[in-house]
Amino acid sequence: MKVPKINVQNLQRKITVNVAELEKFAINAAQHALQLHQRRQTELRKLSEIFIWLISDRRMALLHRKFVGRPGPTDVLTFQHGEIFISVDTARRHARAFKDSLIREFNLYIVHGLLHLHGFDDQTPSQAQKMKAAQERILTICNGAAL
Repeated sequence: MKVPKINVQNLQRKITVNVAELEKFAINAAQHALQLHQRRQTELRKLSEIFIWLISDRRMALLHRKFVGRPGPTDVLTFQHGEIFISVDTARRHARAFKDSLIREFNLYIVHGLLHLHGFDDQTPSQAQKMKAAQERILTICNGAAL
């Protein structure tokens, strides 16, 4: 099982982020994601490299409008050619609202993006339920391994 190289880049300046820690988590999460749907040829299996871009709400809002046609920022956008964009501002707001840590929120968005690359979708309630279960399973395994 070949895991793509994962490169995390922090393009925003408001919040300090431990990029090395996120890369380490993302590699571990990708290994576990690849164990799901083992016979399916997905982008996650085909890609040699994945880029995770940490960006501001302003930049995310531009991408969200351009590629999804919706106004305002979102938490995470995944592009099938191997780019995952995460809004650091939205992650911080959600972490506070859900009384969670910022790192847990980043980890959730990373897993969510990796699962989209691995053929998961969340457009219907059934798909969203399956994706959420896979996310929680990977987060539990990876966070347990980090303790």
